Amino acid sequence: MRVPDLFVGGLGVFVPEVVSVREAVDKGWCSAEEAAVHGMSGAAVAGEVPAPEMALRAARAALEAAGGRAAEVGLLLYCDVWHQGPDGWLPQYFLQRHLVGGDALAVELRHDANGVFSALELAGPYLGVAPAGRPDALVVAADNFGTPRFDRWRSPVLFGDGAVALHLSRRPGIAQVLSVGSAAVPELEECARYGEPMFPPGATTGAPVDWTARDEGFVRMATDRSDLRTALLNTEKAMMRLAGRIVAEAGVSFDDLTRVALTNLAPDSIEHRWLENMRVPPGRTTWDHGGSVGQLGAGGPFAALHHLLETHQVRAGDHVLLGAVGYGVTASCAVVRILEG
Repeated sequence: MRVPDLFVGGLGVFVPEVVSVREAVDKGWCSAEEAAVHGMSGAAVAGEVPAPEMALRAARAALEAAGGRAAEVGLLLYCDVWHQGPDGWLPQYFLQRHLVGGDALAVELRHDANGVFSALELAGPYLGVAPAGRPDALVVAADNFGTPRFDRWRSPVLFGDGAVALHLSRRPGIAQVLSVGSAAVPELEECARYGEPMFPPGATTGAPVDWTARDEGFVRMATDRSDLRTALLNTEKAMMRLAGRIVAEAGVSFDDLTRVALTNLAPDSIEHRWLENMRVPPGRTTWDHGGSVGQLGAGGPFAALHHLLETHQVRAGDHVLLGAVGYGVTASCAVVRILEG
């Protein structure tokens, strides 16, 4: 959808120290063959720093970049992929307590890698009707994947830890969100859970998470089912239709895009076929950054946008397409115009 007057006032990122894949192989955490599946050079590893603490640091940086207007935030949207803290505890209130106070609406969004895009779709209408005293929104995304049930180094996607935060306003800032949207192929929802029962949840039983086994099992099942094969083909078509629509709604063309930032999936993933179908050459992507820090949960494309701004790879007037592919299966896109830099 076309988003009127949605501006990024500040963009904050917290990415911990990177551990190289070479070190992981040398220490026996994974084999060279397992590392070759995702093709990344390293992952940001937070150790015992909780995801909400990283979110708080990124949010403070975003608010500082926006002029320190925490008291004007009326909507706080907290996006995550992985577990955030104690059972029954909600992470958004940690930020609400330390940053924006009790008059803001604080909500957790769990929409896999698509979370920040969903938050933008929700924040846009809010800003149009927000009360005078609380006209802004704050979107954060944070994850620490270094938990006992999950082995990041032997996953088909190398997950990195970190956090990103966006201060959103109707006042011009460092960038303008021109359009944003998502498209789902729900016929493929089973691919994220194949072979594992829905109850009791694995997090309550201590069962390890094995995405490789799920993916391989689902692919074997899909070879015998024409409906799933059709759904897989429809996914690529839906992604292309979505990208074309979001770019058109932004009032630009694919040739006008300076850079494209996606979710840092493996080189042979559907994400990279998406780039090929859009005829985006590798030099216009942010793989050089993403491949060095890992797939940062719901915040990866926006951490890459921050990297482009910090390293002066984009400047005022440039357009950047951000995209994500998450389980659902859902694809999301947004086009932003750089206003400062």
